[in-house]
Amino acid sequence: MDLDAYVLTHSADWRRLDELAGRRRLSGAESDELVELYQRVATHLSVVRTSAPDAGLIAHLSSLLARARNRAAGTHVTTWRNVAAFFTERFPAALYRQRWWWLGVLAANVVVTAVMLLWLLQHPSVEQSMMSPAEIEDLVNEDFEGYYSEFAASHFAAQVWINNAFVAALCVALGVLGFPVVYLLFSNVARIAIIGSIMHRAGHGGHFWGLILPHGLLELTAVFVAGAVGLRLFWSWVEPGELTRSQSMAREGRTAGTVVLGLVVVLLVSGVIEAFVTPSGLPTWARIGIGLLAEALFFAYVFILGRGAVRRGHTGDLHASLLEDRAATQV
Repeated sequence: MDLDAYVLTHSADWRRLDELAGRRRLSGAESDELVELYQRVATHLSVVRTSAPDAGLIAHLSSLLARARNRAAGTHVTTWRNVAAFFTERFPAALYRQRWWWLGVLAANVVVTAVMLLWLLQHPSVEQSMMSPAEIEDLVNEDFEGYYSEFAASHFAAQVWINNAFVAALCVALGVLGFPVVYLLFSNVARIAIIGSIMHRAGHGGHFWGLILPHGLLELTAVFVAGAVGLRLFWSWVEPGELTRSQSMAREGRTAGTVVLGLVVVLLVSGVIEAFVTPSGLPTWARIGIGLLAEALFFAYVFILGRGAVRRGHTGDLHASLLEDRAATQV
């Protein structure tokens, strides 16, 4: 191997890695570039060691890789400042960046639910084929309302939180396959439409919405966000754009990681509302008002904090965020 020609061919990559390794803060794109260049230069070092073992060049590349490795994976100390930065910058930025996907999924599911509910109200034989008259009577008079007060509020909140977090994580985990996410979302809204039609037909429509809306607005929005992130992950390998499929999926997967971590807290809030507000003795208007307030705060969080974070250069990339945190804690 012509060592001089090899050095001339790859020296630009080495200089760029040296430049990135020396920076105090990196953007999401620069963090990706650092990792990619690190892997590339590691290959260069292996080639040099095997084909043209020049001691000086080997020492230079080894030192460069050590600096880049320390820059990318330096000592990380979790602080409250980092936690605050996640919820004020990274999570809202990820939500804002994916806004058109989850707003589209939200709108589509609302339309499907409304159409199904209206259709079921016009075709009572469908619900009658699913449940016996006795089961329908129990659902209307006891089971639906009793579900929210069957267990102690704190235990119920934990149960709801774990269940919804699992559903959200499942939407993202199965996102690469596409269809399972659509099936999960459809099953969710179909259950709401069926129960809603039964309650409306029995004259308990107001009761139904009074129990669903306080927690359901925020809870379903979180599930729709998770579904949208899963579908975006699916689309990232169907249409990767200028990136390779693996690069496109890796980028969206890191954003998905940020969203999943943040949604755990969103679903905790909705679980607390479902356990303590939905079955409470507050007037219906007050309970629904709390649900509307929680939903409005979520949208303000995304479109005020999220838009500002994106303008400041945050991408919602979990990997880049970790790199920035590690760099910030290095001496």
